[in-house]
Amino acid sequence: MPLALILSSYVAASRIGGGAQLHALAEFGVDPVLVPTVMFGASPAKAGKGRAVDAELFAQLLEGLDVQDLIGRIDLVVTGHFSLPEQVVMARETVERVRAADRTGAARPRPIVVVDPILGDAPKGLYVKPEVARALADQLVPVADWITPNLWELSWLSGMEATDAASAAEAARRLGRPALVTSVPGSADEIGLLCCVPDETVLVAHKRREGAPNGTGDLVCAAFAAGLVNGLSPAAAAEGAAAAVAETLSAAAAEPCPVDLPLVALGERLARPIAGVRVEKLA
Repeated sequence: MPLALILSSYVAASRIGGGAQLHALAEFGVDPVLVPTVMFGASPAKAGKGRAVDAELFAQLLEGLDVQDLIGRIDLVVTGHFSLPEQVVMARETVERVRAADRTGAARPRPIVVVDPILGDAPKGLYVKPEVARALADQLVPVADWITPNLWELSWLSGMEATDAASAAEAARRLGRPALVTSVPGSADEIGLLCCVPDETVLVAHKRREGAPNGTGDLVCAAFAAGLVNGLSPAAAAEGAAAAVAETLSAAAAEPCPVDLPLVALGERLARPIAGVRVEKLA
């Protein structure tokens, strides 16, 4: 079974951040390990309280990977929210150590690194500290195998405004990293994911739902990363991620979940969704 390291937030009473990704990855047959960057009781959007994991504690938590002899067994690294630039630097160092380690006992010959550059969104703009945003751009994006920004984050990272599929594909090319761009408009009633690699651009869209619960971006990142580590092509992994989100949103609309996303209730339907998506090859 592949082993994943998640470096992101933990929120006790909400299925968002790394806590959501723990549940999602497990349903895709990926064994998750979470090293939290921040801990909250509930979502900050709902006035939940908590604090960042300071640099010293974050380093100690990362040392647990060595105590358990896990560094060389990690097949997937997923990064999300960071509160401090020091955390970002340590995350990059961890990625480098994972890649350099002996792979005896690992499920894959080479780990996959998926960076969700959580910076902000329209219309509020940047919602992490500027020094954290710059550290992400300088330290983690260059070492990522894949990035999963939303349109606003892609614009911020590339210096080019991305508003639709065509401009997002161009911004991703300018950035020079394979990208799965979230929240890309499809047709009038669609929202989708844009999978961008040098020789292919594919839009996977599903019906837009108003009032979607928090955590869908975290779910997209986890489902896409799981698809990659399980051997799917990028386009197929993107299709699976979009279908998993559509399935989750449909379930949440039918029966709202007290912890935001009904990931536990869905169970294996996350990895085997029946929700329909539209796939359009753009290039």
